[in-house]
Amino acid sequence: MPSHLPITLLTGVDEPSRGTVATTLLETAEPATAVLVEYDVSGLAGGSVLRIARTTSGVIDGEVIRMGHPCVSCAMRDSLVPLLVSIAATGKYASVVVSVPGAGDTQALAEEIAREAGDDLRVISVLTVLDTATFTEDVTSEDLIHDRRIPTAAEDGRAIAEVLVRQVEYANAVILHTDEPEQAKAQVAKALAEAMNPQALVRTTETAAELSGVRLHDPDAAETWVEPGSISAPLQSEGGVETLVWQSTRPFHPERLYDALEDLVAGTARGKGTVWLASQPHARLAWDSFGTNIALGVLGPWLADLPAERWSEVGPTHQARSALEWHPEHGDRASYLSITGIDLDVRELARLLDGCVIRADEWDSTMTDPFAPYLEGSTAA
Repeated sequence: MPSHLPITLLTGVDEPSRGTVATTLLETAEPATAVLVEYDVSGLAGGSVLRIARTTSGVIDGEVIRMGHPCVSCAMRDSLVPLLVSIAATGKYASVVVSVPGAGDTQALAEEIAREAGDDLRVISVLTVLDTATFTEDVTSEDLIHDRRIPTAAEDGRAIAEVLVRQVEYANAVILHTDEPEQAKAQVAKALAEAMNPQALVRTTETAAELSGVRLHDPDAAETWVEPGSISAPLQSEGGVETLVWQSTRPFHPERLYDALEDLVAGTARGKGTVWLASQPHARLAWDSFGTNIALGVLGPWLADLPAERWSEVGPTHQARSALEWHPEHGDRASYLSITGIDLDVRELARLLDGCVIRADEWDSTMTDPFAPYLEGSTAA
């Protein structure tokens, strides 16, 4: 048996599709030496989750997890690592597949496993299953996760678009579930997933067995490609999916940007990047949009405002970009965004963004900042 028990994390909001792939991965592994851990979250609202661990020979562990606070991630966080460590300790099993419920957070789980049990366990791959019949509509919608009746905490206010995009962006491989009449939708879904995560392998449910036991996950690389404030720059456009990669060495005018937000995200699926706001000169902001849902948040200070010994506080992607594009006056202050959508008019979108940056005669103007009340750690006067 391996010195570290290999763990595959499998996620996806469509339960039947994820269940099919989970069973495929279990049955593809060496008989009776692989374990599948599943969570039945149908009773989550009542405060209980059923966890089962099984091999192809039968159930090896079962537990009803009761919680005072019904939360999928909480149920897994409190119970998964101890279970995996106990499985590793038997020395009888060669691998484990964890089927993560739709509302679960695979990044948090992968990081917890590495932090709490790195001597015994190793995440070798993070996989996500997409239902191509609904993926495109979901990642461009305003619907919340509760609108899809996916079991989650009552206060979980995430959009379904955010849940799906986060799963895709952290995955090492995306597995497409497609019904035969939906091939056109499948092509668009594949193109969208590849634009959101150019590093990920793409497979279908028919070829998912190829991923069984394959080591794909590098925690350092994963942390880099989901670094807040980073962008995605796919090399090509397919299936009508377009990505605008835009940057400016002039800050955004706060009022013009605020007024344009609705138009900037209309018809888009994913937007991300770093924002320099003229009214917040000392705050590096992150742009996160999922469908028509958008959030701007404070990432922290710019490198230009930090002594060199504190540069490690800023992510490696931003450090690397700043080293290449350091401005003699503004340092690393700049805005750069990637915005992905279907049939996206990239020229019009670039025109809208260009119109939101400050003009030469506005550098010293007093500006009202409509973002300030919503930004924790705001540096606005």
